[in-house]
Amino acid sequence: MNANLTNAAPHDSVAKKPGTGSGWLWARAYQARVGLSTPIVTVLDRSGRVLAEEQRAVIRYAVQEGSGANIIFAAGTTGEWNRLDNPRRQAVMRITVEECERLKRDGSVAEAWAGITAKTAAETVENLEYALDIGADAAVVAPQSIVDTGDPIDFVARTIGGVFERRGRALPVFLYDNADIAAPGKAAHISSGELRQMARLSYVHGIKVTANKEVFASYARPPAYFKLGGGFAIYPGNAYLIFDLFKPWEGITGRVREYWCRYLGACTMPHGVVAGASNVMPREWQRAWQVCRLGDVELIQRYERIMLSFREAAEFIRAGEIYKPVIACLKAALADLGVISSDAVAAGTPALEAAERREFLRRFRDIRRRAAVTLEPEWLSGWAARPVPMQARLDG
Repeated sequence: MNANLTNAAPHDSVAKKPGTGSGWLWARAYQARVGLSTPIVTVLDRSGRVLAEEQRAVIRYAVQEGSGANIIFAAGTTGEWNRLDNPRRQAVMRITVEECERLKRDGSVAEAWAGITAKTAAETVENLEYALDIGADAAVVAPQSIVDTGDPIDFVARTIGGVFERRGRALPVFLYDNADIAAPGKAAHISSGELRQMARLSYVHGIKVTANKEVFASYARPPAYFKLGGGFAIYPGNAYLIFDLFKPWEGITGRVREYWCRYLGACTMPHGVVAGASNVMPREWQRAWQVCRLGDVELIQRYERIMLSFREAAEFIRAGEIYKPVIACLKAALADLGVISSDAVAAGTPALEAAERREFLRRFRDIRRRAAVTLEPEWLSGWAARPVPMQARLDG
């Protein structure tokens, strides 16, 4: 079964409208991709260099020949963007675009989204220019994470819009809101008023929100995000929310409430889901998204149990406190599956001690055994390793 539920329509480059003066751009004929977004990990060697061939392998694994990720999001939080310098961020962007283009030629369509956020506005603009040059399908920016910017509306409208104006073409832009990566002194979240203004820009097509259910719900009000000629897509970065958001209400009262919320009230259901764990369980997460949309309670419960097990497996206790080295766990799992050989994390990223790594892999293998028994067999991720070069090419 092919998991590509909705393919994005072909789109043309954005150009300045003749005779209208500066500041006006044609909106790209673009539809935000529905489905699973994988914020791809960045594969590094022990000295912190990007391993290009292994980076390509992890992208192929995430796409699963068309039954996994619909979007590959490069240089995001799971990609350790805040631990890498710009040359390495750009290396990952380029590899992602190249590999997604190759996969499209083979019939596996996945969009390549470039995370352009850097610590400074200048580096973020440099990354946006680079994303344009390499032909990324979209750019993702977290305005609250850029240290030296002020008003996020000004940055997205004037600075990003200025680049598009100067270049005579644009990319679809998606905002990224995550309090965990907000720069010191910045508000934890983009306000509804700010979002309303940015959503009206022709090139801003949606937002990824990593937050709890209450904060996410504050973004899911379509009247606040008026947009001429197109919708505004919302993707939960806390992927586990979809099991709650899509779960059908029970009883007569529940059905009335569901109808009001989804069809008459001010609620927008997610356009897709951004799941870090889909780096290692891409088919399972693609199917979880599908069964949630279908409202199949029995299957929702089955997939929810397995997915929550992975979240629990990536938690440890250190000094009496919960420790969550999620990125290190994702890389350890990919190495255990044979997709990559190096599970090194960037300097500053929470790492696994040797005993923790062994315990995590024991838990991960148990999850896979339980998934093989409880989930649909065609939706279990697999990896057919390709011949490995004598020495993986280094990039970045």
